[in-house]
Amino acid sequence: MEVLAGVAASAWSYFSDNSNLPLSSLFSTRSSGNANVTALVEKLSANAQVLLPGSDRYEDATMRWSVLAAPAVSFVVVVATEEDVAQTVKFANHEKLPYLAVNGGHGAILTQGRMKNGIEIWLNKLNTVELAKDGKTATIGGGTLSKTVTDTLWKAGKQTVTGCCECTSILGPGLGGGHGFLQGRYGLVSDQFVSMRMVNADGNLISISKKTHPDLWWAMQGAGHNFGIVTSVKLKIYDIVHKTWAYQSFIYTGDKVEGLYHAINEELLKNGTQSVDILNYSFFFNSPGLDPEKPVIMFYIAQEGAAAVDSIYTKPFEDLGTVVTGKGSGDYTQLAAWTGNANDSPPCQKAGLANIRFPIDLDTYSIEAQRAAYDLFAKGTKETPAFANSLFLFEGYSTQGVKAIDSDSTAFAFRANNLLVSPLITYQRDGSAALDKQAAGFGESLRQVLHRGSGRKEMHTYVNYAYGDESLKNLYGYEDWRQKKLKSLKGTYDPHGRFNFYAPIA
Repeated sequence: MEVLAGVAASAWSYFSDNSNLPLSSLFSTRSSGNANVTALVEKLSANAQVLLPGSDRYEDATMRWSVLAAPAVSFVVVVATEEDVAQTVKFANHEKLPYLAVNGGHGAILTQGRMKNGIEIWLNKLNTVELAKDGKTATIGGGTLSKTVTDTLWKAGKQTVTGCCECTSILGPGLGGGHGFLQGRYGLVSDQFVSMRMVNADGNLISISKKTHPDLWWAMQGAGHNFGIVTSVKLKIYDIVHKTWAYQSFIYTGDKVEGLYHAINEELLKNGTQSVDILNYSFFFNSPGLDPEKPVIMFYIAQEGAAAVDSIYTKPFEDLGTVVTGKGSGDYTQLAAWTGNANDSPPCQKAGLANIRFPIDLDTYSIEAQRAAYDLFAKGTKETPAFANSLFLFEGYSTQGVKAIDSDSTAFAFRANNLLVSPLITYQRDGSAALDKQAAGFGESLRQVLHRGSGRKEMHTYVNYAYGDESLKNLYGYEDWRQKKLKSLKGTYDPHGRFNFYAPIA
């Protein structure tokens, strides 16, 4: 067992030699002094690590994409095996310490900030991708990031549904459903689950599938953050049919809002029947070099199986009149870079900023609401320069594969929606609660503009983008039976609320 910064004979020698890290501030010592620490260290595998504040890699391990309401971590256990996860959970339960599993560190929901003086269980060493001999499934380690999965499978002539950012994990988004570029063909990330290994609230390792644990399996496909720590998952994988992808990009000035979103409705979405080989993606952002006064709009169309995006799709958008256009072709592994979601793209950087989102699902674009949202975004980012680097995201993936699965069959409730929309308010915190409150008010006001424009009574919000004050109905569905089932399962599998730091089911 390696404890970073040096453990020789015992954990106690390490802790006692660091006067700025008193043992009592990290561990419960009710009965046996340092024996509790030693007990954990001795049960971890040889390649596991424990990181304390001030030690090498602690900052890397605890750094988050959004610094607002980050969990307060007393120490990090870098697990190397699934048994390490189980032992850490058992230790934490015995010592009455809270804990939170982390893979990519991109969850920004405020509820994670409720963890105080707890243990971070860092899964980054569980980063394996193992293809089955029959080529129909792959087993993915709990800490594996999307790019690793995509690239590994692609080299083997395979693909599966992943999230759209290279820097996030598979399971972070997947446990909340998981939208992705290939969802039109195959469904959500969670729809690819075949079986999984997980550590439950008692610290026991269990294997589950739809056959062995039907109710828990249902919950893990959309509300899984509430029920355990997944150490590995077996996923469906598919032969690559189309090796070539193409994209075309357009940048518009703000006067094109109405024309752009009308064209998306009419030429692409078509009442939720967007072609399975097409995706569209757009966002408002400020670029003084292109327009010093108001935000501009970036818009992408990508097409599977094409060397260039078919003109039947691009011409209506070319005719609007653009500031900048671009195009290119390649393969599926380049989609994240084309849409600005690669590992080296700005959205993937952990730059010490607050990043908060206010998601809402839509069926179609209300042109009046799009104009009102654009104007409000322009006004808010200009009047408060701290918000100038914010984005307003509009994700339009094909939905046939998502809708093909019975909504009642999983905890993910909102399969009928066509669009995933989210203001992303990005800012440097100034140490005051006032700016945080202003940012939250700004983001919520943008969401409400679109909600009013939708004409819906219900507000559907994607749990993986959630701000943290959404209702359980917003996150997990409005049906009474669905809410009762989730709460009943929570009472059965996590009665003490140990997994209550990510969109918890009350």
